Amino acid sequence: MEIVLACDLGGTNLRMAAVDREGTVRYRLKVETPKAERAEEIVHVMVKAANECRREAEKFGQVKAIAAACPATVNVDKGMILKAPNVPSLDGFRFSSVLAGELNIPCFLENDANAAAIGEHAFGAARGYDSAVMVTLGTGVGGGVIIDGKILRGPDGTAGEIGHICVEPFGAPCGCGSRGCLEQYSSATAVLRMTRELESQYPKSVLLNRSRFTSADVYEAGKSGDDLALEVFRRMGFYLGIGLSGLINVLNPEVIVIGGGASAGWDLFMPHTTEQIHTRAWREPAERARLVRAQLGDDAGILGAAQIAFEKINHQEAAVS
Repeated sequence: MEIVLACDLGGTNLRMAAVDREGTVRYRLKVETPKAERAEEIVHVMVKAANECRREAEKFGQVKAIAAACPATVNVDKGMILKAPNVPSLDGFRFSSVLAGELNIPCFLENDANAAAIGEHAFGAARGYDSAVMVTLGTGVGGGVIIDGKILRGPDGTAGEIGHICVEPFGAPCGCGSRGCLEQYSSATAVLRMTRELESQYPKSVLLNRSRFTSADVYEAGKSGDDLALEVFRRMGFYLGIGLSGLINVLNPEVIVIGGGASAGWDLFMPHTTEQIHTRAWREPAERARLVRAQLGDDAGILGAAQIAFEKINHQEAAVS
């Protein structure tokens, strides 16, 4: 049995798994991502986790490679991390060559949102579709685009940055340097910001009695009919609909997969999203595009990374033969 190691490196946690060609996770572990000043400290933790997975995986078969999904802009061909806002010690790090040298197996690198899109396309909600858009609503908004069955990276490797589509030209400033990005209106962080901005208009809201709350708390309030929470999710869905309408008009996808922790508010924001899509997008592609929830959860990045590794192995073996 051929097995690959798949890593999903997040700003908080590092997940490592041993995965076979059928997408079955044979072994997995999760450790805290070190708040390190040097990239080598993170590599040390990754190598330790990879070796543990490798020992367990070799009970089932041969480990052929490792692939990592990172929250960063990456150069896939060079295996290099260009910019990692949540793990800044990795900026400019030649990730693949260092990890391959430590583990003595090929190493491949991918952006985490692209990996999630590939995972959902290979094993999840986008399986069987040639064209798909993946949108992750989490702390920020990530995305990946599948065209003719392949991930769209672009010449600079930055394609699919759905969270930085401008949906409000004079809107909230974004960490990317622009203003009014979708990330500032349809993420978990955005839910909290909009709640604070609007709370003075809703003096009867249950959320006003709390010094601290999470986006999940806002969702629970919305389910109970709280007017402030409902308005926040209306805005979230409104702006998400504007962003998706543009994608539908430009890309004509068969399916749009919505994942990430903030997608838990689906029943509160999705009616407003679909309203905007049918108002703004061309009728035929709007009717074609299915809006579905992601199926793989936290495993999307892991399984996407594994799929990338197997595709690279297949390509290398075909080139040799």
